[in-house]
Parts: sequence; structure tokens; C-alpha cells
Amino acid sequence: MIGHRIRALRQERKLSLSELAERAGVAKSYLSNMERDIQSNPSIQFLEKISEALHVSVDDILQNHPADAASGQTGNDTALDQQWAELVREAMNSGVSKEQFREFLEFNKWRANQK
Repeated sequence: MIGHRIRALRQERKLSLSELAERAGVAKSYLSNMERDIQSNPSIQFLEKISEALHVSVDDILQNHPADAASGQTGNDTALDQQWAELVREAMNSGVSKEQFREFLEFNKWRANQK
């Protein structure tokens, strides 16, 4: 979850919710809702502001776990994760909602079961 990742990154940097909101120039209430997964569909602009304030890339926020030997990911897995992250950003930028994406996935599952 993106909100959980933002919270973890904020806490790693020992920033309060208010401090991060101020540094990023976003509403504290919106940031709080993101971290608690009440609001779960952030704009790319919001992610860019938060990533800049946390001194990380947007990819670092989108990815749950960094790829390393301990996680068992290979170079190909990392490349795939970056491709998925780019696809998610592209979908978000084009205005595709999470619900629309879920409907698309459900349709594809249904279509695969029909074959």
C-alpha cells in the first residue's frame, strides 16, 4: 500500500506528519488519510511532492520493498518491477481510476475462464 510506504519512509526520516505535509506543501489531513488508507488514489503530483520532501524517487514510494539479494529478487525481477511502476504511473496520469483498472482485471479473468 502506498500510504503505508509513505508512513514508513516518513518515520525512517523521523518526521512528524505535520513536518512532512509542510515540507511537501500538501494538506496534513490528506496526507494523514493517505497513510491510513482512507484516501488511496493519489495523483502523480502528490507523489512527486512527497517523494521530493522525503528525498526519494516516486518509484521508492510505489515499490513495497527494495530489490536486493535478501529479498530473492533477480535483476529481471527488478526490471519488471520498474516496468510495472511505470505502467501504474502512466495509468494514473491518463486518468484511469483504481476501480476501472480492477474492472479491467476482472474482465480479463472472466475472458480467460471462457476459453
